[in-house]
Amino acid sequence: MAQKPSLPKGTRDFSPSEVAKRNYIFDTVKRHFEVFGFQPIETPSFESSETLMGKYGDEGDRLIFKILNSGDFISKVDDVTYSSKNSSSILPKISDKALRYDLTVPFARYVVMHQNEIDFPFKRYQIQPVWRADRPQKGRFREFYQCDADVVGSDSLLQEVELIQLYDAVFADLRLEGVNIKLNNRKILAGIAEVIGAKHLLVDFTVALDKLDKIGEEGVRKEMLAKGISAQSIEKLTPLFHLTGGSLVQLESLRLLLADSEEGIKGVEELVFVVQTIQKLGLKTSKLSVDVTLARGLNYYTGAILEVSAPEGVAMGAIGGGGRYDDLTGIFGMKDMSGVGISFGLDRIYLVLEELHLFPEAIDQSIQVLCVNFGDEEAMAALQLVTQLRKSGVKADLYPSAAKMQKQMKYANNRNVPFVILIGAQELKDGSFVVKDMQNGKQSTYQLGKPEEFLEML
Repeated sequence: MAQKPSLPKGTRDFSPSEVAKRNYIFDTVKRHFEVFGFQPIETPSFESSETLMGKYGDEGDRLIFKILNSGDFISKVDDVTYSSKNSSSILPKISDKALRYDLTVPFARYVVMHQNEIDFPFKRYQIQPVWRADRPQKGRFREFYQCDADVVGSDSLLQEVELIQLYDAVFADLRLEGVNIKLNNRKILAGIAEVIGAKHLLVDFTVALDKLDKIGEEGVRKEMLAKGISAQSIEKLTPLFHLTGGSLVQLESLRLLLADSEEGIKGVEELVFVVQTIQKLGLKTSKLSVDVTLARGLNYYTGAILEVSAPEGVAMGAIGGGGRYDDLTGIFGMKDMSGVGISFGLDRIYLVLEELHLFPEAIDQSIQVLCVNFGDEEAMAALQLVTQLRKSGVKADLYPSAAKMQKQMKYANNRNVPFVILIGAQELKDGSFVVKDMQNGKQSTYQLGKPEEFLEML
């Protein structure tokens, strides 16, 4: 008895409809990447282990899928190492490659290896799958696509402005209105920690502050106390819990709070420039707001931090994010290469568009026209017509066999075909074809020698 097939945990099959919807998002994002001057690159699905390991911390290293060496890999492990049953000792002897964990480290490796061929600033985009040996759960998979755009080789704040415009352009094209692009700066967070006397507890401070919208002011105060931040220091944060007004008003309040921190003031000035510039240029459908509690990617972002949330009323986590980093390529020995980048959360964007019914109605139409097959002679005439339609860019097909009419029409309905063409014995005699509009049931007749009249109607 044949074994019932199954998928590895954390992976998915995609139906034709799902692929069409995903490609709609991919194509929209890719089109705007290129309009904004980004160039595509691709990197291998697997890298040398030494390229990936040690770049994501201990937890990240555990989530990297390792690839066993080909051949009799176990023979290269000596008896002492093998009997130790210590995976960290055995692994280097049986595996020297791994599936990529993200697109950022491979991009850094690419920049270092190709630095003499690249024109800086280098604007690159990359849309490829990544793999993580994570515990599968709702919305979290072991194989998924990342979609990144980065600019390296420039410290100009105009790049942050451009990336915010890029987000706005993509979401406007997807008809996703009311997306909130939240903005913060690591220098502001460092400045706050400095003025309250908790500079040495920056990470603990920001982790607690990031929970303000979830656990409230009192919860944040308790967590900070538990992390060793004094009550006196926390009291200095009181104005931070009650920032009101527009982005520029909030930034002026922050300027007063951070008056004694040179780093903090620099962060405020950077955000003021970005916000003022965006206000002059305007956004299509998105909103831009300053969120001083935003602290994602604090271990590598050095300037601006961005996070994109779905429109109000949609229960979904971040659908995008990014920020400024000053030393992306430093992990491979190439110092002082500043950059800024963003990422689109494709799976979450898909779910949001699905929930809000924003995918185009015709997206499931894999073909526009289906010719019914009435027999060999009729099928030949239909195939000639199909060939002409295809040359004109129409997605057309001929049912492959002369099955019962009911079966062929059911097939057309199941595939969401808007028009069905009928060429029977009478049509062959008349040199014509009948087109049935599947939406309203109306039928129209056209001449086989003049398909242009039908094409004008499409």
